[in-house]
Amino acid sequence: MSANSFDARSTLRVGDESYEIFKLDKVEGSARLPYSLKVLLENLLRTEDGANITADHIRAIGGWDSQAQPSQEIQFTPARVIMQDFTGVPCVVDLATMREAVKELGGDPAKINPLAPAELVIDHSVIADKFGTKEAFGQNVELEYGRNKERYQFLRWGQTAFDEFKVVPPGTGIVHQVNIEHLARTVMVRNGQAYPDTLVGTDSHTTMVNGLGVLGWGVGGIEAEAAMLGQPVSMLIPRVVGFKLTGELPAGTTATDLVLTITEMLRKHGVVGKFVEFYGEGVAATSLANRATIGNMSPEFGSTAAIFPIDDETLKYLRLTGRDEQQVALVEAYAKEQGLWLDPAAEPDFSEKLELDLSTVVPSIAGPKRPQDRIVLANAKEQFARDVRNYVSDDEEAGKESFPASDSPASSNGVPSKPTTVTAPDGSTYEIDHGAVTVAAITSCTNTSNPYVMVAAALVAKKAVEKGLTRKPWVKTTLAPGSKVVTDYFDKAGLTPYLDKVGFNLVGYGCTTCIGNSGPLPEEVSKAVNENDLAVTSVLSGNRNFEGRINPDVKMNYLASPPLVVAYAIAGSMKVDITKDALGVDQDGKPVYLTDIWPSEAEVNDVVANAIGEDMFNKSYQDVFAGDAQWQALPIPTGNTFEWDSESTYVRKPPYFEGMTMETTPVEDITGARVLAKLGDSVTTDHISPAGAIKADTPAGKYLTEHGIERRDFNSYGSRRGNHEVMIRGTFANIRLRNQIAPGTEGGYTRDFTQGDGPVSFIYDASQNYQAAGTPLAILAGKEYGSGSSRDWAAKGTALLGVKAVIAESYERIHRSNLIGMGVLPLQFPEGQTAETLGLTGEETFSFTGVTELNNGTTPRTVKVTTDTGVEFDGVVRIDTPGEADYYRNGGILQYVLRSLIRK
Repeated sequence: MSANSFDARSTLRVGDESYEIFKLDKVEGSARLPYSLKVLLENLLRTEDGANITADHIRAIGGWDSQAQPSQEIQFTPARVIMQDFTGVPCVVDLATMREAVKELGGDPAKINPLAPAELVIDHSVIADKFGTKEAFGQNVELEYGRNKERYQFLRWGQTAFDEFKVVPPGTGIVHQVNIEHLARTVMVRNGQAYPDTLVGTDSHTTMVNGLGVLGWGVGGIEAEAAMLGQPVSMLIPRVVGFKLTGELPAGTTATDLVLTITEMLRKHGVVGKFVEFYGEGVAATSLANRATIGNMSPEFGSTAAIFPIDDETLKYLRLTGRDEQQVALVEAYAKEQGLWLDPAAEPDFSEKLELDLSTVVPSIAGPKRPQDRIVLANAKEQFARDVRNYVSDDEEAGKESFPASDSPASSNGVPSKPTTVTAPDGSTYEIDHGAVTVAAITSCTNTSNPYVMVAAALVAKKAVEKGLTRKPWVKTTLAPGSKVVTDYFDKAGLTPYLDKVGFNLVGYGCTTCIGNSGPLPEEVSKAVNENDLAVTSVLSGNRNFEGRINPDVKMNYLASPPLVVAYAIAGSMKVDITKDALGVDQDGKPVYLTDIWPSEAEVNDVVANAIGEDMFNKSYQDVFAGDAQWQALPIPTGNTFEWDSESTYVRKPPYFEGMTMETTPVEDITGARVLAKLGDSVTTDHISPAGAIKADTPAGKYLTEHGIERRDFNSYGSRRGNHEVMIRGTFANIRLRNQIAPGTEGGYTRDFTQGDGPVSFIYDASQNYQAAGTPLAILAGKEYGSGSSRDWAAKGTALLGVKAVIAESYERIHRSNLIGMGVLPLQFPEGQTAETLGLTGEETFSFTGVTELNNGTTPRTVKVTTDTGVEFDGVVRIDTPGEADYYRNGGILQYVLRSLIRK
């Protein structure tokens, strides 16, 4: 029950139903607030308890100073939690482990139960092994179940053992698309109350739901577990960046072009830790599908959230996707009653403002390794020619035209070239070179939820087939939609056969290529690429293109709209200027250009209008949690504590609570620490967290081999996230990681100073030696440390390797908070200083003093950092809120929650 200090409790009647609500206009200053802060204000009014959430906190939002730097801590209580299986499995593993820990400490295991709705969508486990045939989908599903039976049994047990926990089985869709199409409420109804739908999710692209007016963002699995267990999210009232949209998109551009433009703008502006909110006349002209695409990319520009207010477009989408009429009426009535309805002419009070005229957007791609590196499509060929030099050997000679563009990747003068002949299984031959597009994937929630770009892709395929064009033989083409609705409207519109003929057969309903589950390249292509060290490329309609992420054979990765993915599959190379060069020749030998197969806006709109209806969504989601016969047939254990299988290589009981007592251990200074890794700028969670394929000659591969697992059954790191033994062996093991302590190496290597003068060693092996010697470890890093996906294992693996402190020039939000959640101290170099300016090599021994001040209930602003070489500086303590300090004092967030629940 709310303390209701502002007399805000009221009743809203909608049709025959009445709901308790908390009126925002009871708080002075609320009318001028941005939409997102109004949602936070309602959250505090409804959860005011006089202790953690007080009238002063509520006044702080009402009196928000848009120009001030964030300083006021609040406790945000999300209405629900959403997860995908890579991050969700360790969440459920931890909950199961907490039940046992509670029992051992004399508490009631049943207290460990989600207190808010928690929904998990299994979407990260399907791998696009099979492609290019009508049987690909069925074959990939069979492989998925074969690889993941232990994990799926565990999740099915969780669905029966925990209240308020639901699982969407494999082969249904991608979590963020399922969220906007079905799970999102926009306005929640619970225990007679109506209030804004809010959430946190264990995937950074949870922000896709911001397009529906739902405030939510990605957190680490660690924070999500705490939210499930009733712990509010501790946060500072953020700065809010107003992004004004005017005009309309010009013909020939797509939502992907728009979002890449916005990503570039906001990355340059700097929005890390801030909310972004879209407003203005252009919002009303932006379809819900396009809003969701923009919201999805929030992590790529670094903001916490990227939200759109509720309006008629929101209601239209809710009706289309099968929400019942009472719910739609409630959303409209509630939004209008609370001042949450879009006024296109309004100018809320924002901290900063940007503006984009939609009519200035031009066709674009992004790459070759970061989403914010936008390239105007017309300049892509020239930009590739410059970028490829970073991926080829210095002594390679510039190439010349050696074959026609119609049947091999084009080469241009001055561009490095190494034409390589490949023999296909049928005996035919072709040549590939640097820049060959070896993966073309219509993938990822970012774009597959948007029917306009998906239909455009299918129409490009149709027009290409009618001209006699298809993909080049070296291109692995895959179609992985975010829900079954997509294939339903392709079928209804008669477009599926054309996608199949160009090679874009359905491979699965899941994330596939965007998260590294692209599957292997054809053997002959992979062999040619590796033996000749070719800088080949991927083109995907995803949101992430970091180094080493998409496929281990592919060095350069480009984000593009689905129709451009089809076009590049036909062109076959990044050396082709697809805006000018012919993609191929038609049946009469005439050149075919992109303009010949690009659909008009009217053609796309006509298919969308006639092929997509409410009935499709009702059919796809009518029994979404039940699963198919294969899912229902999985045998599961019973009981409220899990029966751990000591032989399992997928699900193991983690060590987080071993030796834990009810009383906390005082925080200690860190002395005699060695550096495990010294890293540069933009080291992402993809570099830190285990992801992708497991190689046989790595510590993780050796562990699996020792446990009797054949190499063909290694599966991916993501699928083994429930086994900490595999995961710690893969932490900091990304094939593109460059540890400056071990120059000349690439991958999970360091120098082990427990062995004489520090020979090069696997990071995991060195960590074990350091821990055996009782030596704490540290990480040195540059700017934007920990950007990328909200991967809890980037923090869990760091902690389990024995790292006690990280010193970086700057952090991205999720990873910094996750480090604290695992008991790792995040420090920042003093303003203007770096490891280089301080002369740090990583070979020093470090001490950190002043940390013990936390035992007094305060957080030091800095701690003294000294080395055995005489370097000394004040490390800025990045424990930003009192709540984070409590987690650190307890050794981590899970230990804090466990002690709190037992004491209740």
